[in-house]
Amino acid sequence: METVLDTSRNGQCQHPPTSLSSTIYMPVASPPTPAPSPGPTLIAPNPLQAQLTQHDPISLSRMEFANLATHGPAARRRYLASLLSDCTHSELLFVSQTITPMLKRDFFAKLPPELAYHILSFIDDPKTLARTSQVCRRWHDLVADESLWKRLCQHYNFPLSIPSPEYIESDVHIPESFPLLPFNRTGEHTQHYDPPYADFQPPALPTLARPSYRKRFQYSYTLMCNMRRGGTLLQSHRTSVVTPDGGVITSVAMDYDQVVVGLANSKIHVFNADSGVMSRTLTGHELGVWAVHLVSRGGFWEKGPGEGDNIQGPDDESQGREIPLPSDLRRALGLDGPKRLSRTPTRNISTKPSDICCSSEGWGQPNPIVVSGGCDKRLRVWDVVSGRCIYVLEGHTSTIRCIRVLHNRPVAVTGSRDATVRVWNIQEGRLLRVLQGHQQSVRCLDVCGNRVVSGSYDTTCRVWNVDTGECLHVLRGHGLQIYSVAFDGVHIASGGIDTTVRVWDANSGNCIALLPGHTALVCQLQLSSSTGLLATGGSDGRVITFSLRDYSPLQRIAAHDSSVTSLQFDSNFLITAGNDGRVRVYETQSGAHVIDLSERSESVWKVACKHGTCAIMCRRAGKTVMEIWSFRPKENSPEPQGFLSRTDSYPRSGASYYSRLSRG
Repeated sequence: METVLDTSRNGQCQHPPTSLSSTIYMPVASPPTPAPSPGPTLIAPNPLQAQLTQHDPISLSRMEFANLATHGPAARRRYLASLLSDCTHSELLFVSQTITPMLKRDFFAKLPPELAYHILSFIDDPKTLARTSQVCRRWHDLVADESLWKRLCQHYNFPLSIPSPEYIESDVHIPESFPLLPFNRTGEHTQHYDPPYADFQPPALPTLARPSYRKRFQYSYTLMCNMRRGGTLLQSHRTSVVTPDGGVITSVAMDYDQVVVGLANSKIHVFNADSGVMSRTLTGHELGVWAVHLVSRGGFWEKGPGEGDNIQGPDDESQGREIPLPSDLRRALGLDGPKRLSRTPTRNISTKPSDICCSSEGWGQPNPIVVSGGCDKRLRVWDVVSGRCIYVLEGHTSTIRCIRVLHNRPVAVTGSRDATVRVWNIQEGRLLRVLQGHQQSVRCLDVCGNRVVSGSYDTTCRVWNVDTGECLHVLRGHGLQIYSVAFDGVHIASGGIDTTVRVWDANSGNCIALLPGHTALVCQLQLSSSTGLLATGGSDGRVITFSLRDYSPLQRIAAHDSSVTSLQFDSNFLITAGNDGRVRVYETQSGAHVIDLSERSESVWKVACKHGTCAIMCRRAGKTVMEIWSFRPKENSPEPQGFLSRTDSYPRSGASYYSRLSRG
C-alpha cells in the first residue's frame, strides 16, 4: 500500500487525500535566515492619557470647553462658573490650591534694576533682606548690591569705615630698611612719602583688601546685638590693695589693639584688647599716675601750618639737642624712616576732634606709644612693644593732671596743677612751648586739630593755638571751679562745681547756651557733632543729653545712685558708670535702659568702650578688678548667611542668624 506525503513550503506534513498514489514526496527544509532585527521599544502609555480617550468624560469636557472659544470669553467663563457651582467645599479647596501656584508671576525679576533697587531701599530689616535673597538667583543678585548695604549702614548709624579684623594691618613684617609704615589704621596706603635717599625703593607691601559695605554692616550689626546681650568676659584681673589709695585706677586709654590703665600706685598695665590678657606692666613713675594717653601704631604724618621738616620750638638751639637713643627705640618712634606721610595733602587738620578713649592716630611710627604723667611731675614716653621708657621729660613743677596727643603728629599737650599748659615733641623728647595764663590748677584738656581747650580751677577756660602758643579766647562765665571740658572744633562745652553746663562758640569765644539740669558737680562731658548731641554726667547721678541744634534737653536719665564716674556714647548706645558700682547701657536716642554690664561692685572708677571692647575698672570685695569685655564677632562664628557672596554657592539661609542675634 502506498503512502503519499504532501509537503507545503513550510516543510510541514499534510494528510493525504483519500485517493492513493504510488509517488512518495519528501519534505524539503527552508534555508537558514539571519536573526530578525529588534523592533522599536514600546513605551508604556501613561495611564491617565490612556483614560483620556474619545469616550472619556474628561476628554469630552475639555473638547467642549475648547469649542467654546468660538463663542468668546464670556461663554468660557459661564462654563467655568457652572462647573464651580456644582463643586463641594473640598473640591473648591483643591481647585484653589491648584490655581494659586499657576497665578504666581515674578514681577520683581522683570523690573529694571534701578526700579528694583529703589524698592529694596525701603527695607531696613536685615532679616527681611536675608529672606529676600533666598527667593531665586535673580533676587539674590539684587540683594547683594553694595548700595543697599551702604544705605542700611547709614540707617543704623553704623560707621562706613570700621577697623574690623579684615583690614586692620596685623602681623605685617616691617623691614628694618623701611621702619615707617606707609598706611593708616584703616588700612589705606598713603600716596605720598619722602624716601630717606634718592635711590630708595620701598618694599612691596601686602595688599589690604577693603571690605564691602555688606561686611561692614555685618560687623557692626553683630556688635550691636552682642552689646544688647551683654557681651563676653575675656579676662578679669584682680589685685590686692596694699594701701587705701594704692589700688585706685585713675586713667584708661584704649584703641583697637591695647587697653592701657594708669594706677595710683605708680604702675601702668597694658592689656591685649582682643584677648584681655595683660601683656606687660610699665614701671618707672615714682608716684601715682594720673593721666595716660595711647598713640596707635601706623597712621601718617600730618604737617602743621608753617611747619618745616621738623617741629620747632621757640628756642630750638637750647631745646633741640637730640637725645641719643638705641636703634630699636629710634625705629619705634619712626625717627629713622621717611617722616611726612600724607594721605591727603590738602586736608584741614583743624577739624579732627580728640578721642573719648584717650587715644590718637599715630604719625607713621611702627610701634604704639604711651604717654603718661602723674604726681612725680614728669612726663614719660613709653614703647609698648618693648615696655621700655624712651623719654623722661621734666618741666612741670606740680602734678600732671591731664594729657592729650594730637592726631597724626608727635605733639603732646599736658595740664598741671602748676597752672601751666605745656606742649611737647614726644618723638624727639623736648619741650616746645609753655602756655601761661591760668591762675590756678589746670584740671582738664581737650584738643581738636591744632587747638586745645584747657579748663582750670580759676573758673575760666582758655583756647590755645598749639603751633603758635597764642591764647585765642578766654571763656569766662562759670562761678566755681571747672572740672570737665569737651571740644569738637565748633562747640566747646564746660562743666564744674556750679552745676551748670555752658556751651561756647569755638571761633568767637562767646557763650551760646547755659544748660541747667544738674544739682551737683558736672564731672563728665562728651560732644558729638556727628550725632548732634551733648551728654553730661554729674555727681547727682543724672545723665542728660542735649541737642546741639537748639540746646533743648532730650533725655534725663537717673542712671546712678551716686556720682557718675564715666560716660561715653555713640549713635546707638550710651554707657555710664558710677560710684554705686553699676555699669549701665542705654539707647542713645530714646534713653531706654538696655542692660547692665558686669556684676555690681563697690564702686566703678573708669569705663572705656571702643571697637567692640569694653574695659571696666572697679573695686569689688576690697580688691582692684580690671575686666576686659568683648562684643566683637568671634573668629569661628559663622558668617551671617543673609549676606550672600557673589559666588555659585546659592541659596544660603540667613534669617536664623539674625533671629539668633536679635534675641535677648
